[in-house]
Amino acid sequence: MNRSYRLLWAGQALSTAGFSGSMIAFPLLVLAITGSPAVSGFVLGVDAAAQLVAGLPAGALVDRWNRKIVMLCCEAAQGIVVASLVVALLLDHATVPHMIFVAATMGVCRALFLPAENAAVAQIVSQEQLSTAVAMNSARGALGQLTGTAAGGFLYAVGRAVPFAVEVLTHLISFVLLLFVRVPYRRPEKLEKGHLSKEMVEGLRFVWRQPHVRATVACAISLNFFFSAYYVILVVLAKERNVPSGEIGIMAAMLGVGGLLGALLAPTLQRAISPFLSIAGVFWVLTLLTPLAVFVDNGYVLGILFAGMALLPPTANTTIATSQLLLTPERLHGRMTSVMAVISGVSAATGPAFGGVLVQQFGGVNAILLCAAGIAVVTVVVTVSPTMRAFPVIDRVKEPTP
Repeated sequence: MNRSYRLLWAGQALSTAGFSGSMIAFPLLVLAITGSPAVSGFVLGVDAAAQLVAGLPAGALVDRWNRKIVMLCCEAAQGIVVASLVVALLLDHATVPHMIFVAATMGVCRALFLPAENAAVAQIVSQEQLSTAVAMNSARGALGQLTGTAAGGFLYAVGRAVPFAVEVLTHLISFVLLLFVRVPYRRPEKLEKGHLSKEMVEGLRFVWRQPHVRATVACAISLNFFFSAYYVILVVLAKERNVPSGEIGIMAAMLGVGGLLGALLAPTLQRAISPFLSIAGVFWVLTLLTPLAVFVDNGYVLGILFAGMALLPPTANTTIATSQLLLTPERLHGRMTSVMAVISGVSAATGPAFGGVLVQQFGGVNAILLCAAGIAVVTVVVTVSPTMRAFPVIDRVKEPTP
């Protein structure tokens, strides 16, 4: 990989770790200040809601603007708002409206940064290196989440402001590294003023009109929805079976460990197996493994089960994301990424609520089986789908003529 990609990767690894640590500390902070679990959940939800609401406009704006400048502004804005929270905590003046503002700003910045980074990576690396870069980004995300999550609770125990001060430092370092990233010049597209909505619709239409992109959208929706529901159900079931909290924490961490190992293996697996097999394999593994949780009441064994479930998705994600970038005209990269992020975010947000309803109505064991049945049905659809079976090999994908 070239120097610019390495700088971008390193900066975002730090930034992700800092953000993950503060996201562990944030609900604890709100709970300590307000004493209300409901307010704590609401403030955390503002971040996700802001990212979803800003998602589609963000993709269109990224396609209008210089992508490197967008990334620099996002890092600067996140560093500034989190620094304001650190100051408020040190002065003992932190308020709920201030924390809501911080959470909303973070969500909007992430909505802008993701499509800007994905589009920039496609410009920075060669087509031959793109799949490796996508896999490395996946590994970076898993590594950042693991280290940040592990450190966040410890740093909060040292002092309320500490995890947020560390996040400010990570954004500062990432900002400096970004200054040295060289993104090839891209001539801005001539656009009519006041037609942002038309540009957003153009991105949605492109995703809908591309059979392989449309099919992978369906995969993302179904998998995120059922697995996020399954995750909540499994945690509830573990509690019902008196699995110690420490074991439940390890179980959750093993999901990240499996994802990290899978991301490291993704470049090799992506070259060794066909695109269809890499995608369908994820569904078949989940179909086989998800029902096994019914028979397990040990957190460590559940953790191994989670690690197995997380091992193949990075390879499928690498295949899908790389082909999407190559199938999409460069001028639509931001909008395509934002559409995918919004769709995945909506399904990931509604899945846990669905899982909670299933547990309440049918109990933990039946809820697990119902989720497993849903995944099995989707697996059959993916397996027999002519579009998925004809998924293009990455080195044969050509960018369509705009």
